[in-house]
Amino acid sequence: MADLVIRDAEVVDGTGGPAYRADVVVDGGRIVSLVKEAAAAGRPRPAGRRTLDAGGLVLSPGFIDMHAHSDLALLRDPDHSAKAAQGVTLEVLGQDGLSYAPVDDRTLAEVRRVITGWNGDGGGTSRSGEGGSGGDIDFDWRSVGGYLDRLDRGVDGHGIAVNAAYLVPQGTVRMLAVGWEDRAATPEELDRMRQLVAEGMAQGAVGMSSGLTYTPGMYAEDAELTELCRVVAAYDGYYCPHHRSYGAGALEAYQEMIALTRAAGCALHLAHATMNFRVNEGRAPELLSLLDRALAAGADISLDTYPYTAGCTTLVAMLPSWASEGGPEAVLRRLADEKTAGRIRHALEVEGADGCHGVPVDWDTIEISGVTDPALADFVGRTVQESAALRGEAPWDTARRLLLDDRLGSTILQHVGHEENVRAIMRHRVHTGGSDGILQGTKPHPRAYGTFPHYLGRYVRELGVLSLEECIAHLTSRPAARLRLPDRGLVREGYRADLVLFDPATVAAGATYANPRTLPTGIPHVLIDGRFVIEDGRRTDVLAGRAVRRTGRQAASR
Repeated sequence: MADLVIRDAEVVDGTGGPAYRADVVVDGGRIVSLVKEAAAAGRPRPAGRRTLDAGGLVLSPGFIDMHAHSDLALLRDPDHSAKAAQGVTLEVLGQDGLSYAPVDDRTLAEVRRVITGWNGDGGGTSRSGEGGSGGDIDFDWRSVGGYLDRLDRGVDGHGIAVNAAYLVPQGTVRMLAVGWEDRAATPEELDRMRQLVAEGMAQGAVGMSSGLTYTPGMYAEDAELTELCRVVAAYDGYYCPHHRSYGAGALEAYQEMIALTRAAGCALHLAHATMNFRVNEGRAPELLSLLDRALAAGADISLDTYPYTAGCTTLVAMLPSWASEGGPEAVLRRLADEKTAGRIRHALEVEGADGCHGVPVDWDTIEISGVTDPALADFVGRTVQESAALRGEAPWDTARRLLLDDRLGSTILQHVGHEENVRAIMRHRVHTGGSDGILQGTKPHPRAYGTFPHYLGRYVRELGVLSLEECIAHLTSRPAARLRLPDRGLVREGYRADLVLFDPATVAAGATYANPRTLPTGIPHVLIDGRFVIEDGRRTDVLAGRAVRRTGRQAASR
């Protein structure tokens, strides 16, 4: 007798094909049988130790978040309902070129500080608001393999909430091999970076990421990136760049990534592939034409987006790259110096800093979403322009005050997107879903808690931008194919029982900009390896997630 039989489910299997009614039989963490239309045909029904009536519910593969920032949240918070309640069963970590492996002691300390606004610093004072133990993370790894092993152990040795794959972060690699200097790598340093990337891939990473508007990764020239992509390609991985601009020169930045990965023979996955700022309003068709030409020429390309118009990052990320050379302490010294601060202001407000995508900053679009110092909480939920007006000062003075007083830890929302671009890009045949969910801050972006139900409720049911079958394929089988996962992403016999059951008439994101931590509705059940992590709409105590590793041309999970 099987562990579980899910009866009368409306199966949307991830292929993009039409839905069908079936009983789904789960045993030993895998789908062992699909019995179609058993009740209607009057055939004997499969039996299990447990039976779940799924009448009125859609059953699909678990959702794969192709762009996640849960690198520490999974180790800190056993609940992790922010993702589990959305139906996410696998997250891809190590994004935007900055994460916690490979490192040495010095680099780890620097990374923890630089991306505190994304992940907290790993101490017991996390601002994620997710709940959980809130205890210190021991950071007992230094290699990619060590970090993946740590994910396997998870919270108190019992695993993690959802599965996780990892990208080798190119910015961290450069920090480790070159430091914070804005210069070309020496031949010896390039060899060291090749070795670090190769080791990370051999230990189970699925690819490499870059953050090319973030220091120090953005100091890498194309030739350096091409050489590292050759290493990734040798392990059948993919390159996932946050490229050099989503604003001025965005199309050229996309073309740059296509060209260097073609030269390297490496698959390309474009992170949060948006066209933002006023200069790109209505220009998504130009991007899609660029992608179609490259695909027709034989390029291996995929992309992810989140279904919102606002972006999210740290306030310090907007500064010109020269202001960040040397690391965080050097940034603070430059901000404290009146003359240098004036140069930074000119770069931001007049020239258009590379950290702000080459577009002069509009302070009325920059909303503070979180601070590390509780004394600065009054800034949260207001734009820099609004806070400056309340204080009777120039917006730059307010931004500079925050950067200095919060020690570069403030997070922001950037209201710079365009709805028509969002809709056009999500229709593309190589599109996948990625939340880019930053869980830090008092008022984080709602995409962290709402991306996947927002696709289903808003863009499928309400707007009809995608059919249900198309959307499910975007969120399941397409990302699984990019990750080279041989047994995930489809409802199929022999595949892992990572499954979501949702009500297509009610599924919706609860999270809004005003209340960004509200959980979704209409997703009563989520299973990982056949175990309920969400049951009757509530988080269980099950920790079924593990690290998903690439092994050769495939990936494995312990």
